[in-house]
Amino acid sequence: MPAREPAGTPAASGGSQARLRQEAEDLFPGGVNSPVRAFKSVGRPPLILTGGEGPRVQDADGIVYLDYIGSWGPAILGHAHPQVVDAVREAVLDGFALGATSPREVELGRRIRAAMPSVERLRFVSSGTEAVMSAIRLARGATGRDIVVKFAGGYHGHGDSLLVDAGSGLATLAMPGSAGVTAGAARDTVVVPFNDRDALVAAFEAFPDRIACVIVEPVGANVGVIPPDPGFLEHLRDVTERHGALLIFDEVITGFRLAKGGAQERYGVRPDLTTLGKIIGGGMPVGAYGGRADLMKQIAPEGPVYQAGTLSGHPLAMAAGIATLDLLTPDLYQRLERAGARLEAGLRAEAADAGREVAISRVGSLLTVFFRPSAPRNGAEALASDRDAYARFFGAMLDAGVLLPPSQFEAWFLGAAHADADIDATVAAAGKAFRA
Repeated sequence: MPAREPAGTPAASGGSQARLRQEAEDLFPGGVNSPVRAFKSVGRPPLILTGGEGPRVQDADGIVYLDYIGSWGPAILGHAHPQVVDAVREAVLDGFALGATSPREVELGRRIRAAMPSVERLRFVSSGTEAVMSAIRLARGATGRDIVVKFAGGYHGHGDSLLVDAGSGLATLAMPGSAGVTAGAARDTVVVPFNDRDALVAAFEAFPDRIACVIVEPVGANVGVIPPDPGFLEHLRDVTERHGALLIFDEVITGFRLAKGGAQERYGVRPDLTTLGKIIGGGMPVGAYGGRADLMKQIAPEGPVYQAGTLSGHPLAMAAGIATLDLLTPDLYQRLERAGARLEAGLRAEAADAGREVAISRVGSLLTVFFRPSAPRNGAEALASDRDAYARFFGAMLDAGVLLPPSQFEAWFLGAAHADADIDATVAAAGKAFRA
């Protein structure tokens, strides 16, 4: 990948990026195929990225950026890792989807179960959203109950029953959070604050014998990085068991990122069901859900809970996932932890020197710089961050050649390809951006 051109915003550089952006706006809502790609909250035009290698990506005008989006998680090895590329190239020669089970599904399934003992059996799907929708249907079918408890700020895909807002009380039913989501779809979801033990207890008291499951990102990552309070995940495990409800860990982001066994390994809490995505496909479209064998027996064709997908377990996604997981060694996770600590320490020092009031929240290789006095413990506190300040910081970093998530409420993703020199360059750029 060529060296980065002199600093300057992509919007100012014109050329093919501007042309492609204009055509995309004519073709797609907002010019994008997923809302966060629009860069709307940071006041910049969306980037058109043409390629990536290692820790860097390149836009349509040839400008290269040090990347902390990481394809929103799966680029834990860096972009276009040679072994992953070779695995996909080999799989392509065997044809695409053949309409039946492939050996690669068995191979990847075996690796996931070995890494996550709670996943005794699993089912591959094509996205994280699909995995969550299926896991919740299974929880309802297995328990004979209807209500789902989720936490404010947690994102579990765009399924109707989870694209909801909190009700007006401590443990009230949710309200539609998007146009097109009906009150009926939201009716069976209860939203409570993350890290609030009393609110969870209140939900079970308000709806006795009606809650099928509690779904949680064990580390909040879709409203910025929010770790669980000590003992909170254990509290979830205890309360759900006492009330006969299932505990679902949404590890679409944290799975295979915070540890080989995900957040459940890192925190030592075993859920009933787990949803996965991102890394298990090495950047290819993929999802999976799995858990206790007795629960997974409820899935068709063995049981009465129906779920199907023509492209589930796609051979190319399986090949990329196998190659990726095989490279996730204990040494790699140690390097990611050191890299995360180095970045966090550097950012803290630069913010302090600049007199900027920011809070940095990090768990492993996930990190968020919140423009607020203290690290948030829940979604409401995260949403009180200074979005305009983050937008200015984002723009200054972009102009310096560092691509951050285009939202205050997304995690930065470090990868094994980020060298110490890359992290130090990021810290130096942040020092100037904090002062801008």
